[in-house]
Amino acid sequence: MKRIKVISRNFETIMGLIGSVIGIFSGSFLIFLEQFPKVHTPFLGLVAIMASLLGLASTYYVRKNAEISGVGFIIATMFVIVGSAHINIVSAIFLLIAGVSSLFRK
Repeated sequence: MKRIKVISRNFETIMGLIGSVIGIFSGSFLIFLEQFPKVHTPFLGLVAIMASLLGLASTYYVRKNAEISGVGFIIATMFVIVGSAHINIVSAIFLLIAGVSSLFRK
């Protein structure tokens, strides 16, 4: 009988969940800063929230197909960085760590 090696994806799940929650909170913070007319903060906040929701979907899907969820994490990282350059860096780092470890951990 052949043994099947099962890889625990708890690390990717935790990193993706932390990054997504931080991204949702900071994106909603940007939406409420719409009094400043210099930048388009409500739109950038929505982009950050949508990217964080993609990160949450990838967190759910990481146990079923790690490669696709890793690509989802990396796409979410790019949009989180575009959505808010300074305030969402921590969220982007967590999502990037989850994506890279999901893609390259066998």
